[in-house]
Amino acid sequence: MKNVRLVAAVVLGSASGALIGYSALAGGDKVVFPENFDKGTLYATVDRYDNKQYRELYATPAAVDAVRKGQPIPSGTVLMLVQYKAQLDAAGEPLKDANGRFQKGDLVAYTVMEKRDGWGTEYKDDIRNGEWEYQAFGPDRKVNDKANLTTCFTCHKPHAGQDFVISLAGLKGTPEGAMAKPAPGPGVVSISDFKFGPETVVVSKGQTITWHNADSSPHQVTITGPKAQRSSIALKGQTTQITLADAGTYDYICGLHPAMKGKIEVRE
Repeated sequence: MKNVRLVAAVVLGSASGALIGYSALAGGDKVVFPENFDKGTLYATVDRYDNKQYRELYATPAAVDAVRKGQPIPSGTVLMLVQYKAQLDAAGEPLKDANGRFQKGDLVAYTVMEKRDGWGTEYKDDIRNGEWEYQAFGPDRKVNDKANLTTCFTCHKPHAGQDFVISLAGLKGTPEGAMAKPAPGPGVVSISDFKFGPETVVVSKGQTITWHNADSSPHQVTITGPKAQRSSIALKGQTTQITLADAGTYDYICGLHPAMKGKIEVRE
């Protein structure tokens, strides 16, 4: 049986809007490419040192307006992540502009998350992301049939407290450097170029560990293992903290970029 398809108008920065088709069935097939996404609000750009990409994040203006008024993200919201290769020098390192940001290269892919009233009811609680659905598209704007959309749900699932939107702080327009940069010293870790430094931090029981994010990308400290916990998300210029009461060795990663790894040694 063919999927039943409905059509809805989503305004992406203009009164005319764009026609967005979505099916009545669960899954990424509800989401089609939002052709006028770039008429919306460009609310964040990110340099990804780990995979040498430059990224742009767009949102429907109604979502930006609501969030910045302290209101819930409305139904009809479309968030678009556009991924580009960074231009590289002869040594394979990203070229930077006068502001120290990656220079945009070839288009790689698009990822869309869209919210609609009533979506998500078909999912089990351990995977459902509220009323959000996801879809991945290639540079030709066609659906990437090889994309594993389950990873989108599992990545965003821990962020239910902010309606599953990892970049919510950017959507709110939270200014960079909203928290003071800590002075170097015991228990202080820098996050730069998608690395923790020092990789191993040594503290005493009950001592607070502070991470300062110098990257343009948000990061979240996530302790793995039986005593797992997550810090708040830190934007560029912000800090986040964790205090551990028990002695031992703790492994941690960035919850948003799991390839980033560090270690905490808590001593008596």
